Amino acid sequence: MAFKFEQLKVWQRSVELSGEVYELTKKFPREEVYVLSAQLQRASDSIALNIAEGSTGQSNREFKRFLGIAIRSAVEVVCCFYLAKRRKLVSEKEFTYFYEALSDLIKGMQALRKSIKT
Repeated sequence: MAFKFEQLKVWQRSVELSGEVYELTKKFPREEVYVLSAQLQRASDSIALNIAEGSTGQSNREFKRFLGIAIRSAVEVVCCFYLAKRRKLVSEKEFTYFYEALSDLIKGMQALRKSIKT
């Protein structure tokens, strides 16, 4: 592994989660392709992208800032899942799975951010 972010568990999990979100949104109805489906995909991708960008060649302060952006993207994904549940695009089981996975990921990113010295 050549890059620092590749060793971070939060980055690894965010990549897995983004793939799971992508697979789930492929089942959404056609009218959601450019609406909630695209928003879920972009926001979930943003988590991993911000972790990677912040970890590479940045100061600790910048890394913490990028982790903050990644956390906000994860919260955005949670909100999207509330909308998807309300629109009956995801089951209660799917909602619960992603809610818990995102909650754990957010806690991990918050812990990582707190551990970084500035």
